[in-house]
Amino acid sequence: MPDDTSTDITGKTASGESGRIVPVSRWSVMFRALRYRNFQLFFAGQLISLIGTWMDNIAEAWLVYRLTGSSLLLGTVAFAGQIPVFLLAPIGGMVADRWDRRRVVIATQAASMVLAGILAGLTLSGHVKVWEVILLASLMGVVNAFDIPARQAFLVDMVGREDLMNAIALNSSMFNGARVIGPAIAGILVASIGEGWCFFANSVSYIAVIAGLLMMRIGRRVVEERHASAFEHIAEGFRFVRRTAPILALLLLLGLVSLVAMPYSVLMPIFAARILHGNATTLGTLMGATGIGALTGALVLASRTGLKGLTRWVAVSCAGFGVALILFSFSRWYLLSVILLVPVGFAMMVQMASSNTLIQAMVPDRLRGRTMAVYSMMFMGMAPLGSLLSGALAERIGAPWTVALGGLGAIIGAFIFARSLPKLRIEARQLIIAQGLAGGEPAGGMTSRALE
Repeated sequence: MPDDTSTDITGKTASGESGRIVPVSRWSVMFRALRYRNFQLFFAGQLISLIGTWMDNIAEAWLVYRLTGSSLLLGTVAFAGQIPVFLLAPIGGMVADRWDRRRVVIATQAASMVLAGILAGLTLSGHVKVWEVILLASLMGVVNAFDIPARQAFLVDMVGREDLMNAIALNSSMFNGARVIGPAIAGILVASIGEGWCFFANSVSYIAVIAGLLMMRIGRRVVEERHASAFEHIAEGFRFVRRTAPILALLLLLGLVSLVAMPYSVLMPIFAARILHGNATTLGTLMGATGIGALTGALVLASRTGLKGLTRWVAVSCAGFGVALILFSFSRWYLLSVILLVPVGFAMMVQMASSNTLIQAMVPDRLRGRTMAVYSMMFMGMAPLGSLLSGALAERIGAPWTVALGGLGAIIGAFIFARSLPKLRIEARQLIIAQGLAGGEPAGGMTSRALE
């Protein structure tokens, strides 16, 4: 007699009408956060908006390279767009913890729409200058310093703690699904009608996410009383991160990778044009291959129902990211380069999303915005320094050797992190239990061995 008993996403049996046990499909597990109406609205709006954002990124990089032919200026534009996150994210995290997160995200998305529209107007007029691109990139960085902490912390307000891990993974899959579609569209549009229409499409795409946010029904969140000054509020977040060894270790590894390895993407126009002898379509294909790998990695994480083994995934994926980058850096064949960028994207996404999940599992909600601000500083804030460094280094030793050195740095970081894991597990388990994700008992795979 066939056994039709199954377990649901928490490890319990699922029953249907008349007491019959109903199997839970893998798809329902993978996309379980989408059962929340608010997350459905967020997911749909963000998917459209992020396609526009990736079109903008590709078109902007190609525009700067077309105008200047300089890898240093490519790094400079990336630096200008990301350094505000490093400098201002602590303020953004404080705002996310002290104000309504949905309203903060609506404001940041509206500001992004205006900035993208200005860049579109300048480019379509035929009078765009590199300094204008740099200025607008820096202003977008200021907006992101407030948007990223608020948007990351807002996930728990939409789905609750039970499905937070899945929401983070689906959010990452959405980001990387857009990375596949956006660059491909941008490559075609840039080659046929120019960069300006990509910028225009990005501006219009923000309407979708703003509409979704306005349609949400969010319960009133308990906001921390503002007895402390803004400076004391920010300092409290830094003290929490500094004193919490597992979170600090994850963030330091993330910062290292963002500094030395992540800037490979800034040099993609050089690989597309000089090394592979292609054009904007070639660039779009290369970035799309990275997106396919990253999307696959995010969906693999979405299929997980617990935290067990996730720190080991962080270490292994970080090392794999470095190895794949080194192999890519020495490829001179177009097809091989495209293939190698798939594991680059996969490993990069597994490390980033796993780190995000573990950090949010360990942080109390009252400190979530400020902790995610430090995450933003490490993820995006260190990248501008790396972009500037990689751009300057590529001028001297070439893009391939620059990317290879970044991959080596990621491997070294993964090795150091892996050696420290035994010392971190006890505190990490206590933090997860304290936040109610494990409750001291096995639940949904989040056992007392969650960090092993």
